[in-house]
Amino acid sequence: MTRLGLLSEISERVRFARKRFGTFEVIDFVVVLMGYAISGEPTLAAYYERLQPFATPFMALFGRERVASSLDAQSLSGCSGRGVCGGTTQRVRGPDALARPGPVEGVGGLWDRQGQRWVVFDLDGTRQTARQRALPQSPDLPPPQRRLQPVCAPGYTGRKRGEVVRTRTTLLQAHTHQWLGTFGNAGNADYRGELLRGLEVIAAYQAKLGLTSGQALIRLDGQYGNGAIVADLLEAGIPWLMRGKDYGLLDLAQVKERLALPADEQFVHPESGTCRDLFDCGDLPMTAEGHRSRVIIATHPAGSTASPIGVTRAGVVYELFFTALPALGFTEALVVKLYLHRGSFETVLSDEDREQDSDRWSSYTTCGQETWQILSQWIWNLRQDLSQQWQPTSMRLTEFAPPSN
Repeated sequence: MTRLGLLSEISERVRFARKRFGTFEVIDFVVVLMGYAISGEPTLAAYYERLQPFATPFMALFGRERVASSLDAQSLSGCSGRGVCGGTTQRVRGPDALARPGPVEGVGGLWDRQGQRWVVFDLDGTRQTARQRALPQSPDLPPPQRRLQPVCAPGYTGRKRGEVVRTRTTLLQAHTHQWLGTFGNAGNADYRGELLRGLEVIAAYQAKLGLTSGQALIRLDGQYGNGAIVADLLEAGIPWLMRGKDYGLLDLAQVKERLALPADEQFVHPESGTCRDLFDCGDLPMTAEGHRSRVIIATHPAGSTASPIGVTRAGVVYELFFTALPALGFTEALVVKLYLHRGSFETVLSDEDREQDSDRWSSYTTCGQETWQILSQWIWNLRQDLSQQWQPTSMRLTEFAPPSN
């Protein structure tokens, strides 16, 4: 990090808005958080207990004398003001992530049946919940003050137990497993605003590698599957692949006519064994302004239990997929296969949870928690970069389908 100039960049550009720091500098807190990311300890208290025996030599690696012993979940509360230190840290970390993407050939890619190359990006959210104790409430008592109130809000918790939640939207380069962005918000977050921030990062990545605007492909889940998102993606000039949720399209006359005809292809999921009939409906209008997207409809018979995905009508489950991928390069089955085989993204999220657990609580403020998560992803990328230098490995190639003649 010293050789790359990252430590000096952090010291000069990142600021924590605290009244008193004592003898410590920003870099002292940043170093401790970087060590925390690697340690795997569940809490800062456990991390400090493990760090104490060799705290002095650890800090000496970064040119510091003492560990910032006062760091705890409250210490980052000085990051007041939404996006102050978190945004600055992102601006330092962002160019660093783009500084070493590797040669164009080394960042991987997806080649379609016509030989065109695509670089795939995954953008999706992960959630962290917080439990809250029941507090007595009566007219003679003040309103309860929750420590995590600034960073959490009621929202969808998924399978996790808790009363409040924080959503972190992440951006991943699917081939190199390099994190390019993390954008956190309380509750269910601002998914559309965070998508726009992710598109800016993708555009910068393309410019850095000299890729054309049509070579990027962003994969999104069903939360983004509506016409407003299609309009945003068309304006950004970035092709897409996502699950749709605008089931009103099934009521269009041209869609009904297409579904009455035989399916274009069938696709059997290798794990679940579900056999889907695939219908390519071509480009359909997604908004009143005329924004269009290629729509593929997948159908299969409904089971004995309600399907968690899609909509069920007359005993048939309908799933929608929106994409800008060309029909000559990607058949209907290839489009659905490319979406459903998003295992690389889920695997990387699982590895991150197991190795670094970026969703651990480190601050009681929005900006402090975001700073910690940016640093955690930064460490992930640096570990990948250093391991590749230590033990270079070639990019694996997987053939989805043979090229067309």
